[in-house]
Amino acid sequence: MEKVRHRLNETDSRIAAAMMAAPRASWRTVGRVLGISERTVVRRAAPLFGDGTLRATAVRNPVHFPDLIPLALRVRCKPDRISAIAATLARRPDTVWVDVLGGGDEICTILFLDGPDARNNLLLRDLPATPAVRSWTSHLLLRVFPAAFDWSGGLLTESELTRLRQDLPAVPTRPALQPVDHQLIAALIEDGRASYTDLARRADTTALTARRRLEALVGGQVLRLATEVDLGRLGIRAEALLWITVAPGGLEETGQRLSRHPQVRFASATTGPANLLVAVAAADLDALYHFMSGTVGALEHVSTVEVTPILSGVKRTGLVRPGSL
Repeated sequence: MEKVRHRLNETDSRIAAAMMAAPRASWRTVGRVLGISERTVVRRAAPLFGDGTLRATAVRNPVHFPDLIPLALRVRCKPDRISAIAATLARRPDTVWVDVLGGGDEICTILFLDGPDARNNLLLRDLPATPAVRSWTSHLLLRVFPAAFDWSGGLLTESELTRLRQDLPAVPTRPALQPVDHQLIAALIEDGRASYTDLARRADTTALTARRRLEALVGGQVLRLATEVDLGRLGIRAEALLWITVAPGGLEETGQRLSRHPQVRFASATTGPANLLVAVAAADLDALYHFMSGTVGALEHVSTVEVTPILSGVKRTGLVRPGSL
């Protein structure tokens, strides 16, 4: 399980939240928005990136990669082997997140599988051949609601969020992928804050082209830039996955509404008995309760909800959590 880590102080937490909201924002922009000096931002943020507390990366949008199969997998394991199974899943390059759930005998993982063969090998060969795995269910992600990616832990005001994002490119018509884009995407997954010069070198192009293509990829939602951080260090003490059953006619409305809630960090329509998967990050159990009773309870199209607490986050946004393996 995860080791307990000290909570960041208020300034560091707000800088981290700014990096989550705008992963490539300049130190000057962050300082101006938060009301602190650029020098303070550099002095506080550089060590956080240096020791891995903050890590900048990027995640592909499967909608724009037809060969990718986005799959949520719930795996029940023998409790004494769950850490080993979680570690094995986290080491796979196609897992985006891996969480240990509930009573310590279940794992949820999101995978971007490279086509039907990879999916079938996992479900029909690898999982059945693993003695510690008792059972599993798989759920295709039909539509990910992007509003949830704006989550910043409630540490920033709406005005601050707007000012951080005002320099982001407008969403154009869906851009066609170019050969250079694949090298840029690989470089951004490795380091989401890499300079345009470094990106150009990795992609064998010019800095100007790298910038233009990055803006097209991000603005067209082909790619999502992300900053990974252990949410416990931001004061988040209650994370859970909600498996919600919604009337089909209300699925789009419900997904959109929940994805815009400040405590929701992920929301997707799925296949399976529950057709909406929502990841919630709340300050504590009381805040989680009020989210369930006040927010989810007020939605007219919801019929059932299964709540599975997250005990340990092993991998997020494609990055293994330090000390989790």
